[in-house]
Amino acid sequence: MGPAAVLPGMRGLLRSVRVPEFAGTVFHEVEARSALNRVPGTSPVPFRWTVNPYRGCSHACVYCLAGPTRVLMADGSTRPIAELRVGDAVVGTERAGGRRRYVRTTVLAHWSTVRPAVRLRLTGGTEIVTSGEHRFLTGSGWRHVTGGWCRSGRRPRLRVGGTVLGPGPFAAQQAGPPTPGYRRGYLAGLVRADGPTPAEPDRCFPSVHLELEALGRAHHYLAELGRAPRTREPVAVGAVVDGRIAPPPRRAAGAGIAPVAEVARWPRDAGADWCAGFLAGVVDARGSVSCGELRVRHSDEEVVGRVAGALHRLGLGFAMESAERGERVVRLTGGPAALARFLQLTGPAVGRRRDLSGGPVGVAAEVVAIEPTGRTEPMFDITTGTGDFVAEGVVSHNCFARGTHTYLDLDAGADFDSQIVVKVNVGRVLDRELRRPRWAREPVAMGTNTDPYQRAEGRYRLMPGIIDALARSGTPLSLLTKGTVLARDLPRLAAAARDVPVGLGVSVALLDRAVQAGLEPGTPSPRARLDLVRRITDAGLACGVMVAPVLPLLTDSDDALDALFGRIRAAGATGVSVLALHLRPGAREWFLAWLSREHPGLVEPYARLYRRGSYVDAAYRRGLAARVAPLLRRHGLTASTGVVRAGPDPSELARSAVHAPEAEQLSLL
Repeated sequence: MGPAAVLPGMRGLLRSVRVPEFAGTVFHEVEARSALNRVPGTSPVPFRWTVNPYRGCSHACVYCLAGPTRVLMADGSTRPIAELRVGDAVVGTERAGGRRRYVRTTVLAHWSTVRPAVRLRLTGGTEIVTSGEHRFLTGSGWRHVTGGWCRSGRRPRLRVGGTVLGPGPFAAQQAGPPTPGYRRGYLAGLVRADGPTPAEPDRCFPSVHLELEALGRAHHYLAELGRAPRTREPVAVGAVVDGRIAPPPRRAAGAGIAPVAEVARWPRDAGADWCAGFLAGVVDARGSVSCGELRVRHSDEEVVGRVAGALHRLGLGFAMESAERGERVVRLTGGPAALARFLQLTGPAVGRRRDLSGGPVGVAAEVVAIEPTGRTEPMFDITTGTGDFVAEGVVSHNCFARGTHTYLDLDAGADFDSQIVVKVNVGRVLDRELRRPRWAREPVAMGTNTDPYQRAEGRYRLMPGIIDALARSGTPLSLLTKGTVLARDLPRLAAAARDVPVGLGVSVALLDRAVQAGLEPGTPSPRARLDLVRRITDAGLACGVMVAPVLPLLTDSDDALDALFGRIRAAGATGVSVLALHLRPGAREWFLAWLSREHPGLVEPYARLYRRGSYVDAAYRRGLAARVAPLLRRHGLTASTGVVRAGPDPSELARSAVHAPEAEQLSLL
């Protein structure tokens, strides 16, 4: 594309690209000549140097799914997208060997918004409530749910009769809390499959092959069924060798197996619960999973027959195969789609038996209808390491970029929500600058202009090089962010903190999800940001929180601030700074349009509060400070994190802004 038409005269431009992960956004990859930026001498902030790997910000999104939408977890289970957390392991996809395959990936960010809802109906009865902009994978690539326009032209969309890719419909009834029938079935499957066989008559339960996860579950189930031996020792547990259970002496094994014998008997009438538990036990003992296919090997014809019968009882297809040493193999047919349903129905205990990785992605279903619901609903989305995930059995795109959002930062131009400048060599340039003899190792602050952990960081990974360069040179550093991608670099930041002072701060403006979703839908939710605070403190690092901006007459009540400070304290934060909303040109017009639409009764009060310009009336600022101080004391919070005394403290950045009318606000939220 022609970058000059968008940002003429940009120096050091290597290329301008659009990528599927960020629809509607152009990345201008440049070679920076310098990395360290000196703060103007007139600025009130308590530091002199910053590093900004990006100009502009990709914190924005309209591609979302309704809260109950189930997402496929890495262990084959499912969870509503609204309940996901940063760090959760889910199933994504990657291209390998010319074909797209399922892989394990991690949730890097989670956020919510409010969008007009569209219902996507698929064959097999699957229904997905989503936004019209959301994209799903088809044989022809990614397709939006509904038509429309983006910066590159008319966007490709799904059509009735077309197909979407993925593992297909999830199991309608998934393994829940274990019933007595499930427990008995599990114990029967585990003992029968792991015990003596015609090929191994001397094998005893538990064998050396049994995983600790399976043995632990068996012990708990025996206790719940009232069959546990009268001892505090686990059932027939031998020595632990390389993470497995070594077989105990025969006399010990006999004592431990006695209470198991009764529950391991074949039932007269095997119900669905017993069959699900039985299959889970057999798979934990003798199952293997590779490239999305499940196999069970056993030489006991009765066990093999029971496995086949249980699969049939649950409506799962299978094939019988022969193996060496007189063993028979039961293979689950249907590939990764069938394996996902099997795991959801049976719930084995052993983690490595619950792995969809390597399985090929196939056709999930056909589109039956695409219907606007006529309602606006809360929607949720996530960022993952692969850029996608599986929602209701369909591969769903990792979603970014809301073209109408204005992110307020010192470097941004009019289009910098969708025109992102990426300094691809910033780590190398910074390392060179820090090696200069005249560098005095003054503190460096990041996150004061643009967020260094915006979603684009998940693609470009510039921050690890920056952190390493600063730590090697002995330079104190601080970070202020609202992006949960920072969690990826916590081990690196903890290592840096052993060599230099490190200050970390997270921006959390409010708890009201409806207000947050309406004002800034592209950012992680308040809960996700508070979870990030907890993860930072759990990593042994202190973390301050910047409560900014406080919205007059909307989020500034004593009750709202008290609740927010309580949650911040519970997350482990070491300090809080508070900053009232200010409205610079550009943001002012956008915010007042939102206010007149959502809260028309507040338009006149805001006109009075901001009659002198971008900053709220001085009397309001003084009143806010007077109300905040006792609330902070109530929760044991201070106005300073105390993280870095030799370097910039993230809370001090905000605190200085509270008292300095010319200070800059990072964003509306």
